[in-house]
Amino acid sequence: MRATLLTLAFSVVLVACGGGGGGGDSAPPPSAPPPVDNQPGLTDTTVYSSAADASLPGAVEAAAVSTKTLTVNGQTLSYTATAGHLIARDAAGAAQASVFYVAYTLPGADLATRPVTFFYNGGPGSASVWLQLGSFGPRRLVTNAPDTTAARPFPMVDNAEHFLGQSDLVFINAVGNGYSQAIAPFINRNFWGVDTDAALFRDFIQRYLAVNNRAASPKYLFGESYGGPRTAVLARRLQDAGVMLEGLVLQSPAMDYNSNCGITGGQGCGGYLPSYAAVGAFHGLTQPVPTDAEAWISQARVYAGQVYAPAVQAWLANQQPAPALWQPLADMTGLAAARWQANLNVSATAFRQQLVAGHLLGRYDARMKAPTGSALAADGDPSSTWIGASFAQGIVTHLRDDLGYRNASTYVVLSGAINLWDFSHAGRPLPDTLPDLAAALAQNPRLRVLAVSGYHDLATPFRLTETDLARVDAGRVKIRNYPGGHMSYLDDATRAAQLADMKAFYADTLALRATADLGPERRALQAGPIIMRDRAGTPQAPGSATPSAEPAFQAPLRDPWVPPQTMRLQ
Repeated sequence: MRATLLTLAFSVVLVACGGGGGGGDSAPPPSAPPPVDNQPGLTDTTVYSSAADASLPGAVEAAAVSTKTLTVNGQTLSYTATAGHLIARDAAGAAQASVFYVAYTLPGADLATRPVTFFYNGGPGSASVWLQLGSFGPRRLVTNAPDTTAARPFPMVDNAEHFLGQSDLVFINAVGNGYSQAIAPFINRNFWGVDTDAALFRDFIQRYLAVNNRAASPKYLFGESYGGPRTAVLARRLQDAGVMLEGLVLQSPAMDYNSNCGITGGQGCGGYLPSYAAVGAFHGLTQPVPTDAEAWISQARVYAGQVYAPAVQAWLANQQPAPALWQPLADMTGLAAARWQANLNVSATAFRQQLVAGHLLGRYDARMKAPTGSALAADGDPSSTWIGASFAQGIVTHLRDDLGYRNASTYVVLSGAINLWDFSHAGRPLPDTLPDLAAALAQNPRLRVLAVSGYHDLATPFRLTETDLARVDAGRVKIRNYPGGHMSYLDDATRAAQLADMKAFYADTLALRATADLGPERRALQAGPIIMRDRAGTPQAPGSATPSAEPAFQAPLRDPWVPPQTMRLQ
């Protein structure tokens, strides 16, 4: 993507090499669930690759299935862990990809009423490890965010903030990540695009539901970062296929890439100012240092909309100076007035480099900082470098030692998919997925959205999420913001607060499901008019958010425009 964001070079960019696979499996899907390895362990001899042109000659559906216990707050919970592969197939039954997933489920539950939630990170090109081992799964790495002095690798513990009390949890890895790979004649890069990626996720979820007899279960999607726009497109495609959803959780989403100055450049960064104010206050550099952080951020939100954003637009149009703003902006954010005078439209990169003298702040969590030139700052984002190696090591240990899944390939935390990703969608070179979200809401009267963000995230600022989501039916969208970064759940206090909000959201949506008279589960609902607003807030004509045609697969796809890795959104 055309971007100004600093290159995010993880120290754990793990790229598997080689190809190969198991036995061929090109037959249509069986009428009954296929046999799986029900022993506690599974040695998977397939060699997986994240290379763009890699593919498996065939694949089998197998998994390590084990019974585990979770002990927190004096209570013990038994659950089933499943780690392995299912084959995503198109509508004609042709195998497309072997998708690696990990599911945590409660045995003996009533499948007609037990919710199932599908989790995934973003990137594009990120595995689901961050959500799996950082958020609401049964096991969690203790990061102590935003502290950067704890011993590494992080210890893994039973997660007191697990979500198994409310839902079964399925963590999906996109093609080219984890151990997911395309099946010939397809190659990995066939699924590296906004529309092809969402279509494959749809096909995997349909396969999981069929194999596990979950068609009648309440269904939820939970997407982080790029997983936010994926969720909007995916929800629409699932419901087009008759798979109706109860709720969507958007974690630090980038719903409209065109509204984010850190992605597109050349536009105003007004949506970042409230985050700058939150970060400056955290580091004690504002005047005054607020005693009520929430009130301080609220004031910055108003100032950004009414004063700063219009001034930036005037400055961009004619370089018109705004001397009356320089000192108020310095007081509000802690960034020196001279910096605002030099460039009124301060980018997140400049802010991270200039706010604290001699230090670089984190992009994903700007509460974290590291001395300029230090090892922690060397890769451009201390908040990413701090956690990367521990998560890369933790997922391998968890799969092998806890879940009994063994494979000699490298678990790919971060692939190079972003460098070949086709970001075009609905006729635009960069995705705006608010029309998809509006369409999904119109398809399904009971569908609801919960959006959660961290105040200190300088990749997808919380205020941009608020203004983006204002374009759809606000009465069906709940927005919650917390202290923390892009992965707000890494903050211990925030994780507990976010869990409480998620529990309330699920309770509300399940109550809607219980009272709705919507006919058979797999019957598509009659869609009402799609009410959408453009970025200026002007209502658009009904039907202006018409579905984009699902592109036919080609092998290989054309070379899309190649964006810089500076765009990566975990």
